Amino acid sequence: MPALDDYVTDVLMRDLVGHDRRPVSFLVYVWLAAEERRRNSVVQISYQELAESIGVSKSSAQSAVRWLIRRKLLAASKENATSTPRYTVLSPWKDATRRGSLRVR
Repeated sequence: MPALDDYVTDVLMRDLVGHDRRPVSFLVYVWLAAEERRRNSVVQISYQELAESIGVSKSSAQSAVRWLIRRKLLAASKENATSTPRYTVLSPWKDATRRGSLRVR
């Protein structure tokens, strides 16, 4: 199993599951992060395949993806309107840490 950043289990899980009341969003995020690491590239997958991989309905997977994109935890791109989306898992807390450490005081 790929190692998870401590932030994912210490903060993000509580935020998505408890505060946002969107546990499927957390499952989608963790699954996509693990799959992206396994493939060592972006993940191109349909909503149906994503739903089956996680064990939820297709509409739940779609809603979770929308929420993660809105929260800027996931980026999606398509070659055209009917192509299968490609997902990139984002880690904004890492970017914030880097910006803070690079800041001159």
